[in-house]
Amino acid sequence: MKPANPISQLPQKPSKSLKNGLTAALLLAILWYSAKETEASLPELVDGLPEMGKFIAKMFPPDWDYVRVVVKPMVETVQMAILGTTFGAIFALPIAFLAAGNVTKNWLLRGPARLALNLSRTIPDLLFAALFAAIFGYGPLAGTLALSFFSFGILSKWAYEAIETIEDGPLEAMTAVGAGRLQWIHYGVVPQVMPQFIGFVMYMFEINIRAAAILGIVGAGGIGIYLNRTLGMFRYDQTFIIILFTLAIVLIIDAVSSKVRGKLL
Repeated sequence: MKPANPISQLPQKPSKSLKNGLTAALLLAILWYSAKETEASLPELVDGLPEMGKFIAKMFPPDWDYVRVVVKPMVETVQMAILGTTFGAIFALPIAFLAAGNVTKNWLLRGPARLALNLSRTIPDLLFAALFAAIFGYGPLAGTLALSFFSFGILSKWAYEAIETIEDGPLEAMTAVGAGRLQWIHYGVVPQVMPQFIGFVMYMFEINIRAAAILGIVGAGGIGIYLNRTLGMFRYDQTFIIILFTLAIVLIIDAVSSKVRGKLL
């Protein structure tokens, strides 16, 4: 008798197709359970389509005279997004260096930094807006602060992940010639990560335009106040004007920021 092959007696790893099948089955099970618990039903969605059509029909014809009313709050919305994105970016970059594992080796510094980032991302922008509106009163200040904290959490996360993926070669060369920590960051880390970070900031600005348009619902200034008002008064023809105006602003900003990101990245 031939001796048994010891390799054949080892437990075989499951095939890739079996892993993919099990993963797909798990995802389908999660989707089914989530739909069941949230009572998300495709037949109910189909039944609601006529009502959705009635809602859209009430938007026509649009009240074009309402454009003059919403110009100023829309400008205010853009200003809130500019300020919120700028302040968030200013504070995000330093905390990102503390959170990045390849820059900050000390866990006593890196741990609290990452905890602060996780906490800031846990709180939704609407909750930030409601809190600041209760503290500072209704108006654009509350919205600006909400967008600042919202931007800070997201930009910091993107930035420190980008920092952790930079090339180690320049950093090791600077360490070998005795560069200090600040020189190491300024000449070795910042040049590699700054183009990506600017791209992140531009994208965050686009997100904040959309977010700022909603914050007014909780009294945080901007176009959201008028959006909430028109919906409450069932003036869907005016609501449609706000949607169109917001869409136009977002498309313009998206086109400009795409060109800027294309030149930087």
